[in-house]
This record gives sequence, structure tokens and C-alpha cells, in this order.
Amino acid sequence: MAVANILHLGIKELRSLGRDPMMLVLIVYAFTLSVYTAATAMPESLNKAPIAIVDEDRSPLSMRIVDAFYPPYFTPPVLIGQYEMDARMDAGLDTFALNIPPHFQRDLLAGRQPEIQLNVDATRMGQAFTGNAYVQAIVSGEIAAFVDRHRGDSTPPVELVLRASFNPEFNKVWFGSVMEVISNITMLAIVLTGAALIREREHGTVEHLLAMPVTPFEIMAAKVWAMVLVVLAATTLSLTLVVQGWLGVPIEGSVPLFLAGAVLHLFATTSLGIFLGTLARSMPQFGLLLMLILLPLEVLSGGMTPRESMPAAIQYLMLAAPNTHFVMLAQGILYRGAGFAVVWPQFVALLVIGTALFALSLSRFRRTIGSMA
Repeated sequence: MAVANILHLGIKELRSLGRDPMMLVLIVYAFTLSVYTAATAMPESLNKAPIAIVDEDRSPLSMRIVDAFYPPYFTPPVLIGQYEMDARMDAGLDTFALNIPPHFQRDLLAGRQPEIQLNVDATRMGQAFTGNAYVQAIVSGEIAAFVDRHRGDSTPPVELVLRASFNPEFNKVWFGSVMEVISNITMLAIVLTGAALIREREHGTVEHLLAMPVTPFEIMAAKVWAMVLVVLAATTLSLTLVVQGWLGVPIEGSVPLFLAGAVLHLFATTSLGIFLGTLARSMPQFGLLLMLILLPLEVLSGGMTPRESMPAAIQYLMLAAPNTHFVMLAQGILYRGAGFAVVWPQFVALLVIGTALFALSLSRFRRTIGSMA
């Protein structure tokens, strides 16, 4: 009887979701256009940074330095006068302004140590931090090549051989598309279950359920399996049609193994969504709770920034979050082709966290149902 109730209640959830056009649009967008835009719109570490150069030397060396800056890292340099540099930086026209002093080439060949001034607009943090090193490397390389009159003649004592594993092309699309799918799995699992519970409360259908011979466990289990099925189906289609088909990203590992891990992750996150749904009294409140919970989960899970670069306290604290283990599991399987022998600790962690969240949510759900009866 309990299994039949869970089955029928789950089918009711699917029908209710099918009559909600906004949720359907959100699901389709999250696993298609959102994945595509996140993959293709990821900025390069330095891309078309605007640079201006004050060339007060007008020597072969200074012109060589000017010609060394070109796309895609920099825009073609704008040659300006000394009086224009501060005004252009104040107007936000240039991220970098390079000032080559008079007699720069002559002083360099005479053995002196002339200085080149580099002005950086540090409000553009991404470009400023990365581009500063690029500019220094370009200027130093051109000066060394000019002084030696040739490039690369000296043999370095050690040869550094680069071997890029798992992403030999350093293609950001490979990383961005898969990580967007992983993030959207967490987001939709929480949103769909929490919104389904609040929608029933607003429409008054919870009272109808209380008049039926069903238990809170059956109601909650039905919501969990229905939303898990929806998100899992959308994930499978997204990986197949968008990530592998549309974007051409190679998946190294076993997709069924990844989906098995996704089921455990969805079990935990849908339970979390129901818990938030019992705390919120309306959809606006649920949205506020979602921002407080979802953003830290995604930012601190290791999907955006490696966990090793975070403070130790944050690393240990985030071990209690399900998507921390899911990100480790997904990256291991989809990027590095890891098998179950490698990722089984993440499977165990997701099972334990999911069980704890389900028990906590069920306890809260029973109290909420009891107060409405």
C-alpha cells in the first residue's frame, strides 16, 4: 500500500509540474542555453585588454615593444602623448598605459638601467592582475631579443616538457559546460522540490492530502523520486545533446556511473529543498532562503575555485555539504575517467549526507503537517 501511494503521489507531482509552464521553461533553459552560454562565454585569462603607449624614445627598440602587443591578449596599442595618459585612465579607456622614456635605447646600450613606467587600472581586477605579468614578460622578452640581436640562441640547462592531462587543448568550453550542468543539478533539485511543497500549501492541496490515508513519509518520498526523475532525465539529455553533441566536449568516463552518483546527490538536495520549503511561508521567502543556501554551496563546493585554495576551516565545513562530494565525483568521472574504485568515498559520503538530510526534512515535514491538521 505504501509503495502504491508513493507511486501515485509521485505521478501527481509530475502532472503538477507539467502544468507549470514557468518551471518547465526553467528546466529547459538550465540544461540547454545556460550550459551553452556558460561554456562559450567564459572569458580568457586575458582577452583584448586595452593598452596605450607613450613612446618618447621613438627608437627601433621602442617601436619593437609597441609592435609586440597585439590581439587576442591586447587590443592594438594606442600611441598617445604624456599629457593624455592620466585623462584616459581616469575615463576608463585603458587598463594599461606604458610610458617609454626618452633616450631609452641609448641608455640601455650604454649599460645604464633605464626605467619604463607601467600604469595599471587596478579596478579591473581580472585584467590588471593577469595582464601585469603579461606586459612585463613581453617587454623583457623584446629587450632581451634586441640586446642579443637574436632569439632563443642560448640553450637552457633544463628543458621543461609540458604534458597537459585530461584537457590537452586547455579548452575552457570543456570545463565550463560540465560545471554548469553540475551546478544546475543542485539548483533545480532544491528549487523544484521546495516550490512544489509551497505551491501545494498556497493552493490548499496539502489539506486534501491530510484527508487521505497517506503518511508524511509517503508524501515526501513521492516528491523526492518525482523530482529526482525529472532532473536526472534533463541531465542525461543535456550531457548527450548539448555537452557532447552541440559543444563537442569529450566525456572520458562512464556516464551511467556519473548518473548513479547524481541520483545520490539528488536524494540529498531534494531533501534539502523540502526542508527549505517547510521553513518558508511563501515563494518570496523561499527565494531568499535559496540565495542564502545555494550561493555558498556552489561557490565553496570546489566547482568554481579549488578547495585547496580555501581556508582550512571552510574546507572541513564544506565536507558536510552534498555538492562538495558531488563536484569531486563528477570531475573525477567526467574529466579524468575515474572508476568506482576511485570515487566510492564520495558515493558513501553522499549516501550518509542524503540519509541525514532526508531524516531531518521528514521530521520537520511531520511537524509542519501536524500544525496544519
